[in-house]
Amino acid sequence: MKRVIVSLGLILLLLGGGIGGGWVWFASLRTQPGPLEKDTNIVVPHGSLDRLAAGLADAGAIDNATWFKLAVWLTANEGQLRAAEFSFPAHASLNRVLAILRTAKPVQHRVTIPEGLTAHQIAALLTKADSTTGEVGRFEEGSVLPQTYDYEFGAPRDGIVARARNAMTKALATAWAGRSRDLPLSTPHDAVILASIVERETAKPDERAHVAAVYENRLRQGMKLQADPTVVYAASDGAGVLDHPLTRAELDRDDPFNTYRNTGLPPGPICAPSLASIQAVLHPIASGDLYFVADGTGGHAFAATLGDHERNVVRYRALQSGKAP
Repeated sequence: MKRVIVSLGLILLLLGGGIGGGWVWFASLRTQPGPLEKDTNIVVPHGSLDRLAAGLADAGAIDNATWFKLAVWLTANEGQLRAAEFSFPAHASLNRVLAILRTAKPVQHRVTIPEGLTAHQIAALLTKADSTTGEVGRFEEGSVLPQTYDYEFGAPRDGIVARARNAMTKALATAWAGRSRDLPLSTPHDAVILASIVERETAKPDERAHVAAVYENRLRQGMKLQADPTVVYAASDGAGVLDHPLTRAELDRDDPFNTYRNTGLPPGPICAPSLASIQAVLHPIASGDLYFVADGTGGHAFAATLGDHERNVVRYRALQSGKAP
């Protein structure tokens, strides 16, 4: 009986030593550098643990799917694994891979909607945005706020549009609440319409409030806005760009957006204006100017009278022809 007890003790000791040694070996294995040769973004698939492990192995993030699954089981109390796109550093150990899957922030992609784009142009931009999915549904001209939006792999394109619309709604409400008084604008939508024209008229930030003042002075006096960008919008059927200078026929075209033929604001925006342009029309400079024309340097020459404006036009045309003094 003593010999049996001793034998059992030796067997248990050997088993314990083997298990302990195996545990030490596996713990060491989990800290060894992994096979990934360089920093890599990997899309971790949804589904079973087998599928997740296979995906990591195929991407080169782990050496052995079986050891990975064993490590997941042994560390189950540390949290659930998540499916998303993650950034894995070169030679990430098994422990590091598990930590990333449990706690890291998914990779953030970015898309920038520049100010001044039409709805058609914005839809085309989002269609080409990296790692997005789905269709871009129809949305109103001028309804999205131009800025940069972060998103994760597989984000629906219409979801980005929804975020951009919410951003515009909030920004416009705040801007409208703080507007200057006695503006010739009845609604926030009017402000977006005029801001979209200002956006397409000048690329110089310091001119926005001056251009806005000219148009608002014209609105007060019942003058036609005579804004070329509105005619371009009409002539391009909403595309916002033409491959030629405006023609007389286009300037004479009978269209609600043609501000050479119609008094007041056009029926809607002609692009997505920046918040800066919205602020410009809500806080125009104090000015009696009613006219402006390009000055040949990227800016504009402003005038309060038709005579001064005509002289500015002659000067600009002389610059164009190379005959300016």
